[in-house]
Amino acid sequence: MTCYYLDTEFIEDGHTIDLLSIGVVCEDGREFYAESADADLLCANDWVKANVLPYLGRWDEHDDPIEPWSRPEIAQGLVEFVAEGDGQPEYWGYYADYDWVAVAQLFGTMMDLPDGWPMFCMDLKQLAVSLGDPQLPEQTSTEHHALADAHWNRDVHLWLLDYATGDLDRHSTKGASSDG
Repeated sequence: MTCYYLDTEFIEDGHTIDLLSIGVVCEDGREFYAESADADLLCANDWVKANVLPYLGRWDEHDDPIEPWSRPEIAQGLVEFVAEGDGQPEYWGYYADYDWVAVAQLFGTMMDLPDGWPMFCMDLKQLAVSLGDPQLPEQTSTEHHALADAHWNRDVHLWLLDYATGDLDRHSTKGASSDG
């Protein structure tokens, strides 16, 4: 089993989830990031305009430009990225329901997910609640940038695993995702 930490940014209106960007961090340190050329930015609400759109078009903290991909290109890139891992993938996200729908829609329906992929994403918030809902590490990187959020998801998962075993010295509770 290989853990993949994912986050998406999207426009949603109660009927549609329109993918803007996706970030995935593998437990082995590899990263995948893509932005959709197919998203209808004119449908973005004020919150998305203020909190997500300003971060699109930039790859990282150096503002390296990124070219958007079509949805089929994102799907193919994600399949290739995951295929480089060892074993069956396990996906983790934070409040991950809409993220997983956005991922599944890259392939069509949930039934069209690639062979060997689960039909669900593990949820970090649910894990936190099952552990008593502890205060999670603060995110110090760019919130609402899919790749930065995917890094934070990885850091939170590791922190929660340590919290569950009482070994909080192994991973810091401050500065989560300083590399994201």
